[in-house]
Amino acid sequence: MANTKSAKKAMRASARRRMRNQPIRTRAKSAIKRAISALGQGASSEAASSAVVAAISALDRAASKGVIHPNNAARRKSRLMAKVNAALG
Repeated sequence: MANTKSAKKAMRASARRRMRNQPIRTRAKSAIKRAISALGQGASSEAASSAVVAAISALDRAASKGVIHPNNAARRKSRLMAKVNAALG
């Protein structure tokens, strides 16, 4: 537990940020899972590509809001596109 006044304030601020950031992070992770499952189920390329676009958009949105680091978003997009290329190409 925090002992100093500034540490207590930092904990309050951290809790507020966590409450604001968690839904954005969850939305991005869920979009990635939906895209990967669409690729794995052999869904039509139209449905799979729309799921991938939605996942990339969610990652970009999270990075622009500062919820995840931009390099983290780029790495996740790169891994997702590698799976897309392996499945479709």
